[in-house]
Amino acid sequence: FVFGEAEAGGEDAWTAALRQLRAKKAATTLDEKIEKVRQKRKIQEREAKQAKVKDEDAEAEGDQTKKECEDCSRDEEDVESEYSLDDESIFTKADKVKVKEKKRTKKGEEPERFFEDASQYDDNLSFQDMNLSRPLLKAITALGFKQPTPIQKACIPVGLLGKDICACAATGTGKTAAFILPVLERLIYKPRQAPITRVLVLVPTRELGIQVHSVTKQLAQFSSVTTCLAVGGLDVKTQEAALRSGPDILIATPGRLIDHLHNCPSFHLSSVEVLILDEADRMLDEYFEEQMKEIIRLCSHHRQTMLFSATMTEEVKDLASVSLKNPVRIFVNSNTDVAPFLRQEFIRIRPNREGDREAIVTALLTRTFQDHVMLFTQTKKQAHRMHILLGLMGLRVGELHGNLSQTQRLESLRRFKDEQIDILVATDVAARGLDIEGVKTVINFTMPNTIKHYVHRVGRTARAGKAGRSVSLVGEEERKMLKEIVKTAKTAVKARILPQDVILKFREKIENLEKDIYAVLCLEREEREMQQSEAQINKAKKQLETGNKETGSESLERSWFQTREERKKEKLAKALQEFDLALRGKKKRKKFVQDTKKKAQMTPEERSQFEILKSQMYAERLAKRNRRAKRARALPEEEPAAAPAGPKKKKKLSVFDEELTNTSRKALKQYRAGPSFEDRKRLGIAQRRKGGNFKSKSRY
Repeated sequence: FVFGEAEAGGEDAWTAALRQLRAKKAATTLDEKIEKVRQKRKIQEREAKQAKVKDEDAEAEGDQTKKECEDCSRDEEDVESEYSLDDESIFTKADKVKVKEKKRTKKGEEPERFFEDASQYDDNLSFQDMNLSRPLLKAITALGFKQPTPIQKACIPVGLLGKDICACAATGTGKTAAFILPVLERLIYKPRQAPITRVLVLVPTRELGIQVHSVTKQLAQFSSVTTCLAVGGLDVKTQEAALRSGPDILIATPGRLIDHLHNCPSFHLSSVEVLILDEADRMLDEYFEEQMKEIIRLCSHHRQTMLFSATMTEEVKDLASVSLKNPVRIFVNSNTDVAPFLRQEFIRIRPNREGDREAIVTALLTRTFQDHVMLFTQTKKQAHRMHILLGLMGLRVGELHGNLSQTQRLESLRRFKDEQIDILVATDVAARGLDIEGVKTVINFTMPNTIKHYVHRVGRTARAGKAGRSVSLVGEEERKMLKEIVKTAKTAVKARILPQDVILKFREKIENLEKDIYAVLCLEREEREMQQSEAQINKAKKQLETGNKETGSESLERSWFQTREERKKEKLAKALQEFDLALRGKKKRKKFVQDTKKKAQMTPEERSQFEILKSQMYAERLAKRNRRAKRARALPEEEPAAAPAGPKKKKKLSVFDEELTNTSRKALKQYRAGPSFEDRKRLGIAQRRKGGNFKSKSRY
């Protein structure tokens, strides 16, 4: 069984996504800026060395100049020459690796049970035994799928029955094919009568959306089933044109989907027969909460719903109990199981040595793990800094995070897949679902927010039955998570120890490179300011040419299900909540703000502390949310309201009270028109009983 993009059209999906993007590129790439600063530094070092040689021996000046000119012609070969003979001992010194002992613990409670459990499956089941159509079997053979994986054996037969599914399996076990194959079989068996969208697949990230779209196209290549991709960052008009044609399967991210629902009149979700949430626990956390409520509200109630993830949280179970109908629980693995052939290693960071993290990571990437490496950081700022630092060290590096444009993100992924770069520095945007062939090592700069985040990060390696390695740096504040990982690990966990003199040497190198890092950042800032100025000039020119006349689609603003004020309030509330949880107390907050304003540049210890602080903020916020009373994460289906259980009947008001308190339009009209015949008759009887006269000065 082999994952990866086949010749059938896997590469076309990524190429098509890149083609949709505008061809506008930065004047120079970050790698070019890094190379420029590196060359400048080398020239300065050579000049300093040359001056020293001049003082010592004037005769050797000519030979030295000649030698320096030869060195200038070299590009990447002089990476090795940067290190002196004294540094060779650093590379030859080996790290110590020892087994971390596992403590015995009591068994926890059994997980909450769903209506039906189908985690047991027939181990001898093959694709031919699943009653799949010929076009699908042909596509499976073309992709090189030999035998179905456990999650596919368990899910495909249940999915073909049309039942709702809540499935959990380890990373890299083929969950995409597990939900796409039954959907395709259903579409082939029952062809559509009109051009409508019948299947909706929701994913949390753009890159994962492109990957799922690629796999779907490959599996549907011998059938007439049409697919469409609607994710952020790609051209809106192209997507709108594709949606108007009514594709069978739509793969989308929540934000862009809601954008199309509110701004594309001919597109709706009332005909959706199957709703699939890939990485379901991420889709239902607090950041997607409002968007998911809106999408589920607009979806058809009579549908099949499938939830898939490597980790399941309470939010998913809440949704399963609300919006799923008699769901089937398929847990092939526990929700914290890592890949079976993953070797887990941890490096302990001593209490006063938090600033060594950058030096340790640089030492690992330079000495031990030199290619096919993914380095995960907690923040976008740290990821960018590591890209610059490792680039100045002479390594081939790329970065992937939310501050980059969609073109840059896809380009980084493509270069890493094509082995044009050896190291990909990324935030958690790349931790979910991405299947990159050949990733040997995953390094965690700091431990992630939760164990489930850790499972997804290390799941980028050891996929589809292959071996892989993860190396995580663990500080004193993160040891609690390490204990839980060791407790749940099925194989021995290793502890890696780097020699102290190696760490000190690399820390010294990083300190010497601080000026160069600052120079690269200055070049970036200058270029960004230039681009902003150019954009403003072009905008002014355009306004002068058109005479400030907005026509066509430019004058129409795209609507959203929330107003701008509501979105601002939501973002601000979350930001304040994070800030309050991390820094409780007015004095502490004030001191934190003052210190950050004073310091233009943070020390290594402060940078590491900030990374850990962000993880703690998330963990504390999650704990606070879990302590609250559970509530539905999706709107329930509309049901007739039940009659109240025996409330007390209200006392009937008198005619006077009723008329005095009734302010409805009907009562007002009746008051102006005077009493009806029945009212006159009733009032006349009452007056005669009392012995009064009907004709009085009152209203009646």
